Amino acid sequence: MKEMVLIVEDEQKLAVLLEEYLQRADFSTCCLADGAAVVPWVRERKPELILLDLMLPGRNGLDICREIRSFSSVPIIILTARIDEIDRLLGLELGADDYICKPFSPREVVARVRTVLRRSTLRKELPTGLFLDENGHIVSLDGQTVNLTTVEFQLLLLLHSHAGRLFSRAQLMERIYPDQRIVSDRTIDSHIKKLRRKLEVAAPHRALIHSVYGLGYKFDDA
Repeated sequence: MKEMVLIVEDEQKLAVLLEEYLQRADFSTCCLADGAAVVPWVRERKPELILLDLMLPGRNGLDICREIRSFSSVPIIILTARIDEIDRLLGLELGADDYICKPFSPREVVARVRTVLRRSTLRKELPTGLFLDENGHIVSLDGQTVNLTTVEFQLLLLLHSHAGRLFSRAQLMERIYPDQRIVSDRTIDSHIKKLRRKLEVAAPHRALIHSVYGLGYKFDDA
C-alpha cells in the first residue's frame, strides 16, 4: 500500500507540481489549500507525512502544526520562505521534523520526504519493547499492557516520538494543552511522575523517561 503524503499548499501550481513528483515516486497524495480543513482531515485520514506551508488562508501553519502535535506524531515538513524564523519555529513552537525553504526543487522535496519517513520508521521499530498504538490508545511495555490517562498517553507519545530530545515543562504544557489553559509546572511534573510509575511497574529495572534538573524531560532507553 502506498504511503499517503498530505500536501497543504495554497499555490495551486506548486501543489500540482509537488503532487506529480510525489506520485511518480510512488506516493499517494492529497492536496488541501484551506488551512481550516487540515486538522479534521488529518484526524480522519491519518497520513504518513504532511508537507505544510506556513502561510495559508483560513488558518496559519503555526496553529495547524501546534494542534496536530497535540494528538499525533505524524512527520511534518514545513514549506516556508521565512528563513530568519525557522529555527525558533521548529524548535519551540512547531515540533516539525524538517523544513524546506522556498524556492525549492521538487526533487529535493521527494528526497526529504523519503529521508523523514525513513527516520520515522526507524523510530517505530522499538528495541525498547515499547508498543504504542496511537489509533487504539494502547500501550504495552515488554508485553504488559500499561493503562494510561489521555494526558499520560500524549506525553509518552510526544517524548518517544522525539527520543533523546529534551523538552522543557513549558514546551510540554504547550503541546499537551493547546487550548492554553492555565496549568503549572507542578501539573506536568505530576503527570510525568505517574507515567513513570506505571512504566516502572511493567519494566521495574528500566527507566525510559529521564528528568534533567532544572531543564525538563526526555525519552531515552540508553
